[in-house]
Amino acid sequence: MFTISAFADEISADPREQIAVLKKCGIRHIEFRSIHKTNVLALSDEQIREFKKLLDGEGFKLSAIGSPVGKYPIDQPFEAHLDKLERAIELCGVLSTPNIRIFSYYPPGNDANFDPKNWPAHRDEVMHRMKVMAELAAKNGLTLFHENEHRIYGDSPERVRDLLATVDSPNLRAAYDAANYTYGNYDPIEGWEKTKSFTAHLHIKDWKKGGHAAGHEHGVLAGSGDGHIEHSIRDAVKMGYRGFAVMEPHLRGGSSTGGHTGPDLFPPAVEAFRRIMKDCGAQEA
Repeated sequence: MFTISAFADEISADPREQIAVLKKCGIRHIEFRSIHKTNVLALSDEQIREFKKLLDGEGFKLSAIGSPVGKYPIDQPFEAHLDKLERAIELCGVLSTPNIRIFSYYPPGNDANFDPKNWPAHRDEVMHRMKVMAELAAKNGLTLFHENEHRIYGDSPERVRDLLATVDSPNLRAAYDAANYTYGNYDPIEGWEKTKSFTAHLHIKDWKKGGHAAGHEHGVLAGSGDGHIEHSIRDAVKMGYRGFAVMEPHLRGGSSTGGHTGPDLFPPAVEAFRRIMKDCGAQEA
């Protein structure tokens, strides 16, 4: 049973336009990353209250807080990032969701030329931070969903599995993103097979292999890239998956802070995924 949600800031920075488009698409959940071009963790309490009022009035709920927690160089002080996680935890209470999307740290200095072969030197610190965050989530009855983002520790199938198996907490699960594996020249099928036992959240976007480095500037409709999305969806159906499938198409591009699709291209992106669901025997909640 799949509940479709959306990174609604891909539609527009205006929350009212986000909701209007999602209602036309028959979607009633949002993965809350930003409104008014401001990240969720940087919004004021008043902005959060106004957004919650809008959600309640329109009958919308959140699939997760789409936080940037863990999207920082591993050599930056941990305490400041824990403060951000604590803010995300606070917002879970205000916005009535038990879920937070997180990441597992960029290389030291966010070095664009970092060789992934050097990750073992930083593995212990990554694991320490992720364990502390998982323990904090457990204390508050929440679940952290780790996204396999390009260039972080957990961007390869092997390191994502290593991370989740080492922390070994039901409060830290995988948010599987086929396009992110494809973008980073990893095999998304291998990514699924190695991490599916930890996966409890799905991000839906597709991309051509190699991403920007190979001249592919933006995402493509689900099923038309190299993400082999049908493989993971068909297998998830067999496994009895019950959870969210979150639209994040990036059809007009994406960066480290998010993506853009627009109000015109978002509905076709949703319908492309619904066709995959139908072909794979997935039921929509």
